[in-house]
Amino acid sequence: MILDKKVSLGFLPTPLHYMKNLSKKYNGYNIYIKRDDQTGLASGGNKTRKLEYLLYEAKVLNCDTLITAGAQQSNHCRQTAAAAAVAGMECHLMLDGTDSEKYNGNLLLSHLLGAKFHFNEGKRKGEDMALLKAELEKKGKKCYIIPYGGSNTIGMLGYINAVKELKQQLNELNLKVDYIFFSSSSGGTQAGITLGKDLFELNAQLMPVSIDKSETNGLSLEQNVLQIVNEGKHQLNIKKEYQLSDVNLIKGYDDKPYGVVSEDEVFAINEFALSEGIILDPVYTARAAFGMFDMMKNKKIKENSNVLFWHTGGLPANFYYADKLHQ
Repeated sequence: MILDKKVSLGFLPTPLHYMKNLSKKYNGYNIYIKRDDQTGLASGGNKTRKLEYLLYEAKVLNCDTLITAGAQQSNHCRQTAAAAAVAGMECHLMLDGTDSEKYNGNLLLSHLLGAKFHFNEGKRKGEDMALLKAELEKKGKKCYIIPYGGSNTIGMLGYINAVKELKQQLNELNLKVDYIFFSSSSGGTQAGITLGKDLFELNAQLMPVSIDKSETNGLSLEQNVLQIVNEGKHQLNIKKEYQLSDVNLIKGYDDKPYGVVSEDEVFAINEFALSEGIILDPVYTARAAFGMFDMMKNKKIKENSNVLFWHTGGLPANFYYADKLHQ
């Protein structure tokens, strides 16, 4: 089966557990968490699941070099560097901005993991990765390009498999969840969960919170998710015809630009840390968690329901944003 065509990078399954203190605080909701911050690869995160499939293909193609792109505090770049280290491959990262004398957060970890940096002001979504590939292949390298966020029909298999894992855990606990909140930015995680929900008959409403308004390859986030879903469904013999309405995003929490930490994200980080001893990241999970808290507080989702928050990792970025978080 296509879901078996992967390398092993993560410590799976990740935990699923009840958050009693937050459930008490947000009366009327039973709140659970899926801990993909504990996938294990270089401090964990959701990209580990995608990279298991992407790295498998890179090895099948006998590639010796991985290329990907992101912001300087990219969790995806950090985990790609770690995956390359495990596989004995070179890793080249195309990063937004300019080089600095002092590295911290994910940038420091990517450096420690052996990644080679290529700074490209104003381009964090891999606009010039093909040019870098051509340059490296002239030097004898065989390169495999991993798209921004690891989000394509190969990477999204990681989250189809994750839904299978979640469904098994829910069955073991005899638990049904009504809503699943998670952050959505490059689209691969959302596409995988969308297809996995249908493939494994998970009866829950998906609540993907938009993190980033900017387009990728000229497509809005919804269009990008829909494209991955419609291309990927054929690998799984899913007959359903998907429309934009099937990949609706929760918007309104992405008014601040990508990577800008506001009092909303700080609030969500504090709620999790002080109530459950769980650390969110300031860019993705904190923004999604604030959306969840706001919707529960204002009763925008039905009361007496079971709510799952899918933690996709990102802890190292907190150190970069220390001045925003230490108030």
